[in-house]
Amino acid sequence: MTPELTVLAAHTERLLTTARSLTDPAAASLCEGWSRGHVLTHVARNAEAIGRLASWAVTGQRQEMYPGGQEVRNADIEAGAHRPLAELVRDVADTAAALAPQLEPLGGPLAAVEVEMRGGMRVPATGLPFLRLREVVYHHVDLDAGFGFDDVEAELQRRFVADAVHRLGLGSRPPAVVVRADGGDTWTVGAGTTTVTGSLSGILLWLARRDASHVQAVDGVVPTLPRGA
Repeated sequence: MTPELTVLAAHTERLLTTARSLTDPAAASLCEGWSRGHVLTHVARNAEAIGRLASWAVTGQRQEMYPGGQEVRNADIEAGAHRPLAELVRDVADTAAALAPQLEPLGGPLAAVEVEMRGGMRVPATGLPFLRLREVVYHHVDLDAGFGFDDVEAELQRRFVADAVHRLGLGSRPPAVVVRADGGDTWTVGAGTTTVTGSLSGILLWLARRDASHVQAVDGVVPTLPRGA
């Protein structure tokens, strides 16, 4: 098992530990319009989706990340969101266990070096473990059940911030901002005319979930980030 898959396995178990401790899966999550049950169902369906892309990479046979597109994906999440907690947890655990061996071959020869995400973006197949790790950690935070970005290892926080900054810069109108963590790590988007500072976890909360409560602008105000970047 590669170091990244080891980290993914550890964070998956941390997510499951939190999920098993929930008393009300119908409570609101940090994802607008979604309950905790929606979040857990999405994590399970995402495992299946990443598994399909991993299969495409290994076999060369194209597969849709979410067969039927956005409408079917959303319907599947809604249909599963209202199940009892034990069933939700079992779904997340079983789909994660099925995904793990599908990710292992990605370190070897691949029939398809790129695969297509929902929305049409093509990504390197070798990046699928990281994309799954991001889903697991971000949605663990979204459960709003005691786990936050400050509970994530500092090196992984840095990777997530760098990834979020990169994706922000791909937008049609990226903000001109310099992101500077308290420890000195610095990232730049566009012309970098506004400097935003904070802890790594606070910056990640802002970049990943548009919550600016733990960052500040050196001059002026913290920019409002576009949704979905």
